[in-house]
Amino acid sequence: MGSIVAENRKSLMLFSGRGFPELAEEIGQVLGVAPTPSDSYEFANGEIFVRFKDSVRGSDAFVVQSVTEGVNRWVMETLIMIDALKRGSAKRITVVLPFYPYSRQDKKHRGREPISARLVADLLKTAGANRILTVDLHTAQIQGFFDGPVDHLFAMDILADYVQKKFAGRPMTVVAPDSGRVRVAERWTDRLGGCPLAFIHKTRDPLKPNQVVANRVVGEVEGRVCLIVDDMIDTGGTITKAADILFEEGAADVIVASTHALLSDPATERLKNSRISELVVTNTLPLSPEKRLDKITVLSIAPLLARAIREVFDDGSVTTLFGGLS
Repeated sequence: MGSIVAENRKSLMLFSGRGFPELAEEIGQVLGVAPTPSDSYEFANGEIFVRFKDSVRGSDAFVVQSVTEGVNRWVMETLIMIDALKRGSAKRITVVLPFYPYSRQDKKHRGREPISARLVADLLKTAGANRILTVDLHTAQIQGFFDGPVDHLFAMDILADYVQKKFAGRPMTVVAPDSGRVRVAERWTDRLGGCPLAFIHKTRDPLKPNQVVANRVVGEVEGRVCLIVDDMIDTGGTITKAADILFEEGAADVIVASTHALLSDPATERLKNSRISELVVTNTLPLSPEKRLDKITVLSIAPLLARAIREVFDDGSVTTLFGGLS
C-alpha cells in the first residue's frame, strides 16, 4: 500500500493530521491506501513542523484532519500540511475536515463580530487547498465561503439506519432542539418514513454562550420515543434541557442522534445525569475514554469519507453518490 495509481498515472495519497490519526487509518484501510509517513512535532515555543517522508509530486493529495480539542493547534497544523504539499508539487490538494472548525461563527449577530468560518475558508485557500470535503456543516451557507469545490456529506443515513433497526415498531417523533434545526428534522422525518415532527421553542442569551432556556414543546410527543436530532453536541445543555421538557410533556423515551460529538465539559456529566437513554454519534471527532459513557453509541464515518474520496479521485459525482444532497 502507499498510493493508488489510476490509468492516467495520477496517484491518490492520503495524509493524516495528528488530531485523530485513527480515523485516517480507518479511511486508508477502506481505500487500500496507507497514510503517508511524516515527521510532525512542535518546537519548544509551540511552533509546528511537518515534513512528509515520501515524494508528493503530481499526487492527488487528501489531507485528513479532525479538528478536535485544541482547535487552533489543529487548524494551524492543517495549514502547514497544505503548504508542505503545495511546495512539494502536489497536483491537487483536498482537505478532508470531518468537522469544520469555527462553523458556528458563520454570520454577524452584532457589530464588530468576526465571521470566523469564512476566515478559516480563506486560510485554507491561501495555504493552497483546492477542494474541501466535510460532513454536516452547521449551516449550508459555509459552502459558499470557500473559493473552490466543497463536497458537503451527510451522516443522516448512517445514524438513521441504526435508529430504525433498534427502535423498529415503536411510535417515534423526530424533535428539533430549536426552531433553527427544523429543516434538518424534516429531512429526518422523511428518512424515517414520515413520522411526526416536533420542536422545542427556546430562548438563548447572545451574551452567554452555551446557555439556553427551553420553553415549550410544539408537536406530538406523549407516549412516543422522541428522537432529538442535531448536527453537534457541545456542552450538552440544549439536549438535556430538551429531554427534561419532553418527559414533562409525556414522552415515553428520549434518544439523541448527532453527527459531531464535541462533548466539551460539562457535557459528560450532564449526559450521565440525564434521562436520555442513548446518544448516537459518529466518529468525526475522537472520544477520550472518560467520555465514553455506556449510553453513547459511536458509528464510523470512515466508509462514507472513503467513498467520497474515491469519487473525487476518479472525477465521479459525489452529489449522485449521496442522494443528491451534497
